[in-house]
Formats: sequence, C-alpha cells, structure tokens
Amino acid sequence: MSITLYPSPIVGPIHSRRLGISLGVNVNPADSKFCTFDCIYCEVGYNDWHSPMSKRPNREHIASCLEEKLKEMKANNSNLDVITFSGNGEPTGHPNFLEIVEDTIQLRNKYYPKAKVSVLTNSTLAHKTNVHRALELVNNNIMKLDTVDPEYIKKVNRPESSAFNVEEIIKQMQSFNGHVIIQTMFMHGTDDLGNDVSNTDDRYVIPWLEAIRRIKPSEVMIYTIDRDTPCTHLSKATHNELNAIRDRVAAEGFECIAAY
Repeated sequence: MSITLYPSPIVGPIHSRRLGISLGVNVNPADSKFCTFDCIYCEVGYNDWHSPMSKRPNREHIASCLEEKLKEMKANNSNLDVITFSGNGEPTGHPNFLEIVEDTIQLRNKYYPKAKVSVLTNSTLAHKTNVHRALELVNNNIMKLDTVDPEYIKKVNRPESSAFNVEEIIKQMQSFNGHVIIQTMFMHGTDDLGNDVSNTDDRYVIPWLEAIRRIKPSEVMIYTIDRDTPCTHLSKATHNELNAIRDRVAAEGFECIAAY
C-alpha cells in the first residue's frame, strides 16, 4: 500500500479521469491532512496518520506559487483544462478560502482564460457564508454525496463532527440552484471492522437518486477506487455497475459521467 500526501500549494499538472489536464491547488500543508471527514477510501490516508507539523500556506504564498506555475506552463505552451482545489483534506476549511478562490480566478483569466476552476469538496462547510460564495464563483462546484444513509456515512465517510446531518447537506446543495456537480464513490468491500460497505445495490442507489432529483445538479460524477486506500479491504465497483447507475441518472434527465 502506497499512501502519500500531496505537495503544497501546487500539484501537477496531472491528468484527471473526470476533469482533463488539471493543475491542483492544495491549500493544506504538504506534511499533514486537515479534513472534516475521515473516509476509509481517502488516497492520502486517515486523519490521524498525519500529525500537523506546519501551517496552511497563506493566501499570498498560494497566489505567488500559482502564478509562477502558470507562467511556466504558458511559456512552454502547455495545455490546461482546469485548476482544481483538492489536496490533503478539505480545501474549504482554509480561513481565507474565498479570497484564494478570487485570486485564482484572476490568475486564470490572465494566463488561461478558457480553463475552468473547480473545487472538490466534501460539502460539510458549504453553510458558511464565505465558503458558499466561493463555491458560487467557481465553474465546477463538485460536492460529495456518497449516500444518504446515515449509518453508511458513519462507517465510510466518518464525519469528524457528531452534528453531521446529511439532510442539511442536501439542503445546502439545493441552495446552489443547480450550480453544483454531485460526486459519488461506488465500491465494494468491508471496513476495518468487517462491516460491509458495498453501495451499488438498490438499497443505496434508490434513495440517492431521490436526493439527486431534489438537488437538481448540473451534472453527476460517479467513480470508483483508483488508488491505494487506507482501508485495505475495499475493491472497485465494476464497469457494468457504474454504467447501470449512470444510465439510471441519465433517465432522470441529468448528465452523468462514470470514471472507472
């Protein structure tokens, strides 16, 4: 098993299964993970595996490093489809997230005006005014919703806050009035305690589809495990399973892509 943290504040560019040529912005430290979830499939490991040793990069440092990288890419005639906030944990937890997004949009407009700005968020902080505003500003507001089953969320996403309420998350998603892309992980296996965490059958898919109908997203992205995970008992959903779920979403009238 190879679990590694991302550098900070700039990652890549890399080729994303869902977004194309992506330049990552990691607003969390390079040596630790800050997240409001502790997902058993997280490619950067469990939260308690990484004791914080350094602070988050500040707004000015992130903007400086991003501009330097964009200048370099432009000089080399490199392609860029998207600038993506992800990295070591939840990006919206940075205290200056809104201002960092505003800086990023300005730099995008200067160097790669056709590139999109995306945020991969677990949705837990969208109720905060500045976070909500930042997610309104980006092209791709990609919000996680792996299931609507509270017990499954406790086993798989493992929210840090005992006050987590999936119904409130759905209401926040609705508040974007369609400016939201739902991202969902489908997989098989068991957690570290031996509990089944497969979520491709109707028990999970039907209520999830009902939530999709309520949220009315611009798009749905479904995917499965692609890298090593801290829980070693997990396995991919099959192509056929993802295709079947994709087709059910499409039948509801929503664009859906499946990443294998």
